Amino acid sequence: MKRSTRSIVLGVSGAAVAAAVAFGIGFLGSPAEERERRVDDRRLADLHEITAAADLYWTRHERLPASLDDLAAEPGLNISTRDPTSSEMYEYRALEDGRYEVCATFATDAGGATGSSSIVQRSCQGCHGPGSPIAARLDDPVAAHVAFRDLWAHGAGRHCFQMRVR
Repeated sequence: MKRSTRSIVLGVSGAAVAAAVAFGIGFLGSPAEERERRVDDRRLADLHEITAAADLYWTRHERLPASLDDLAAEPGLNISTRDPTSSEMYEYRALEDGRYEVCATFATDAGGATGSSSIVQRSCQGCHGPGSPIAARLDDPVAAHVAFRDLWAHGAGRHCFQMRVR
């Protein structure tokens, strides 16, 4: 009888561990998916830095930089201009009326789900500050964070964000 009780306990314990692992993978995703999300968060943080640098460039020169190389060469700016995995340069294009576009290729779909990672949350700290285009329209910090998250929503694959200097 002792042997069958021990077998039952081991069987139940093994099933519980297997269920916990399956739940974790189902809820959080696989380690590979998590790694892809983190790399996409790094891409978003890089693009956010590029937009902040473009705003500063506009303030200094009253025009947008012609290229990402021009922006990276600006004294006092330290921005990442290359994708962290492919080393391809991010895309930047100056448009008209103080508008520009930044593009990257993403591994995951983050349509409204961005903002959960620590990198994007740190980037969002600027969305609450004075002079932020989001904070200027929203007094509520939670609403400002949601607006920031939605601004940077993207699907898997190449995605461009149209921005306006502030």
